[in-house]
Amino acid sequence: MADRSGQPSPLDNIPSSGLRKVARWGLLINLATFMIGYATGVISGALLYIRGDLDLGDAQQGLVTSILLLGAMVAAMFTGGLADRFGRKAMLGCAGVLFLLGFAGSALATGFELLLLGRLVMGLGVGIASALVPTYLGEISPAQIRGRMLTLNQLLQTVGMLVAYVVNLAFSGSGDWRAMFWVGAIPAVLLAVIVVRLPESPAWLIAKGRTDSARSLIESVAGAEGADQVIERYREQDEEQRQQRQRDPSRERKGWGVLLVRRVRPALVVAIGLAALQQFVGINTVLYYAPTIMEDTGLSASNSIVYSVVIGVVNLGMTIVSLRLIDRIGRRPLLLTSLIGMGISVALLGVSFIVDLGAVTLLVCMLVFVSSFAIGIGPVLWVILGEIFPPNAQAEGAGAGSAVSWLSNFVMSTAFLPLTGVIGSGAVFLIFALVCLLALAFVYRLVPETKDRDFDHIDAELQVRAHGRKPDTPAA
Repeated sequence: MADRSGQPSPLDNIPSSGLRKVARWGLLINLATFMIGYATGVISGALLYIRGDLDLGDAQQGLVTSILLLGAMVAAMFTGGLADRFGRKAMLGCAGVLFLLGFAGSALATGFELLLLGRLVMGLGVGIASALVPTYLGEISPAQIRGRMLTLNQLLQTVGMLVAYVVNLAFSGSGDWRAMFWVGAIPAVLLAVIVVRLPESPAWLIAKGRTDSARSLIESVAGAEGADQVIERYREQDEEQRQQRQRDPSRERKGWGVLLVRRVRPALVVAIGLAALQQFVGINTVLYYAPTIMEDTGLSASNSIVYSVVIGVVNLGMTIVSLRLIDRIGRRPLLLTSLIGMGISVALLGVSFIVDLGAVTLLVCMLVFVSSFAIGIGPVLWVILGEIFPPNAQAEGAGAGSAVSWLSNFVMSTAFLPLTGVIGSGAVFLIFALVCLLALAFVYRLVPETKDRDFDHIDAELQVRAHGRKPDTPAA
């Protein structure tokens, strides 16, 4: 519903009732990202009991954690094309069914192989949700609330992770890891049901020739005049793109090929670079393995889970702060501040391990690290993915960024425990500090500011940062 053009949008001054309606849709859509948080967070506490019941070694524990991420990567790669073909609602419903099957399969697992299969299916749901939600939110959100709407993605994921930590704590006394998974099946069913009440993306409806349905949807938010203006602008964009394709046949590319068009490459570099660096700074090794890390200091399993709940609360609180700031001070300031804080805190975390400063010092360093992530690069990545691609490449671009994020997450989660066993936790966290420095340079050089900007202005800055000059022609 957002106007991605260089023209003033009729949705820039819609009534508050329309904004509230879009916000409600955004909350419902983000039940899918709540499921991402729960699916990725629940394993941190469950693993403390699964490893004994199913007799898992370090490599098997790492694979049980990371196989979800591999499934997410594969699903994210194909979600853009499938969502363009079948619609955003249909794919979101598919994610709900996959979450349900994955949680049920994991809860019923009697051995390593079945648990692995359940986590893999769960990961397919994670991948669909992570690739689809930024696109969906970007297409229904007016410009003045677009940043906050896209930040809901990270916020609800953080809420899901915190709920998982609390559920882990609730069942830590009995060690009932199967119940931890069964709880996740409840919101999965709810997601599959809620999808029926969600609107389809107006951009998708128009692309499929269902203009009357799109006009009715937009009119419910922006009024009849606003709806007519948006529909007319979409027609103008279609005509502009048709003329551009006549001048440049490479613009006819479909699917993943559209990301390789020269004008789209700077956005692709920002998307996959930021997605990879968001993971290689090591955040999810802390979030996934917090109980295991704290247990290594001599704490009991239950006390270790308590520490992870504290980390989850801080993660949620700072994500809420980011939600308040992202449309006020912009994306770049949050990214740069975030990476500076993460680099300093993770370096101190590494030193704390090396000189054995104790559990409290480790927790403080971890809290600062997670806080810095949650206020900046955590939510801002998903905002950027919903803003930097042209309309004809939005679904594929968000899918590519999401796929790289999950692939990088898979690599980090699989390698973390074996790597700490070889070189020690302190050395690993010092490596993360160096990655933070690299990420800081990447953001400073290549990532544009997108706050309060339409796509043409965002694309112009992308081209300047990538090529050192302004573009010669409008973006596709």
